[in-house]
Amino acid sequence: MELYPAIDLRGGRCVRLLQGQFDAETVYSDDPVETALRWQMEGARWLHIVDLDGARDGIPRHLDVLDRIVDAVRIPIQYGGGLRYEQAVLKAFEAGAYRVVLGSIAIISPEFAQRMFADWGERMALAVDVREGKVALRGWQEQTELDALELIQEMVKRGVRRVIVTDISRDGTLQGPNLELMATLVREAGVPIIASGGIATLEDLLALKETGVEGAIIGKALYTGAIQLREALEKVG
Repeated sequence: MELYPAIDLRGGRCVRLLQGQFDAETVYSDDPVETALRWQMEGARWLHIVDLDGARDGIPRHLDVLDRIVDAVRIPIQYGGGLRYEQAVLKAFEAGAYRVVLGSIAIISPEFAQRMFADWGERMALAVDVREGKVALRGWQEQTELDALELIQEMVKRGVRRVIVTDISRDGTLQGPNLELMATLVREAGVPIIASGGIATLEDLLALKETGVEGAIIGKALYTGAIQLREALEKVG
């Protein structure tokens, strides 16, 4: 199982939000490049970077930070947030992202998403943010009645090859991942699933591995020291 240290960007800083609430922010670093180098030094094989401002505003806000991180590290970067038109996707690739993540736009304009999946194949992923089984949009600010599994199955038909699933209710809480949700999606989706939200301990990672997910994104647990990245990679990576 691949492990993805998360670097969430807001106002140029590394932050974590509690359950996606922008008014419940904790700042962990003023230097995203230094943070990226730290995770690389501790053995990370990937980084997962999210432009929180971009996700909320619908336009990328941190491509310059992405560019600086790419220049500093030697590992591939998975990047998303506010990539809702083709020029933004192209700019993310030009800035050095290896894999670009589409979120809200897949629901707003599924035809556009389908074209991006066809053009970029394995270098494109879908992010599905879930609250009580339903999909949330626009940086988690807008709740829909769309069933997460149904959306994923529809996007698989449109060519998506990998899905990042975040349980919003658990994100930033350190209450443990939604194992039932992830196991169901692994069983029913037909494409690899990367899990996010609630991971607090090494035991959580081992339990996630048992569900069959391809990877796990770790945020707050790394920043608080609850999980040591090098140890986690040795045990589950």
